[in-house]
Amino acid sequence: MPVCKKCGDEVEELVAATLDGKKLRVCEQCADLAREQSEIAAASESVMQQMMGFKGRR
Repeated sequence: MPVCKKCGDEVEELVAATLDGKKLRVCEQCADLAREQSEIAAASESVMQQMMGFKGRR
């Protein structure tokens, strides 16, 4: 059985996900968690840029 690179659990199927800028094969739960964290980080960065009046590109 394949082993998740993030949590170390044995799972039936691995999916490719980007974690910290690297593509890893992880379980579905870890992939969902990473996806949620990246969405939250992008939204919070956007809010911070709006508060600071940042008009440039990222």
